[in-house]
Amino acid sequence: MSRNPLLAKVHIARKELGLDEDSYRAILERVTGNSSAAGLTDRQLDAVLGEFKRLGWTPPGAGTGASRYRAASGTAHVRKVFALWSDMCRQGIPETPTRAGLLAFVRRMTKTDQRPDGLDDPEWLLPAEANQVVEGLKAWRRRALAKRGGAA
Repeated sequence: MSRNPLLAKVHIARKELGLDEDSYRAILERVTGNSSAAGLTDRQLDAVLGEFKRLGWTPPGAGTGASRYRAASGTAHVRKVFALWSDMCRQGIPETPTRAGLLAFVRRMTKTDQRPDGLDDPEWLLPAEANQVVEGLKAWRRRALAKRGGAA
């Protein structure tokens, strides 16, 4: 039995949009007239995906030809920044658990008199700057976990 890739995309999009069961069923009903995606035609599944896109879902690599995941950095200190950020996102710590959230944090942490706007990308961090960002992320994680009552 082969699985319909459009149906799989619908389920992925639902999860990424964070739709609860009732909201998901309401969208299916509104778009297709059915409350279950199991029996939908490809055209109906495309319509549901179109609605999810309208609601803010972006398919992996949409419009860029790129993959959803970024290639690992060539430098260990930058990989450490990304690894720590990813770990914090899994723990639900950042309010904006996206690459844009990390870029904003790096920008704030790298503002100096010589660089009033900070750095726009962790890839440009020198080892000492990356260490400063890593220590900032670790302190943030400790504070967030302490606030929750968890161990750091």
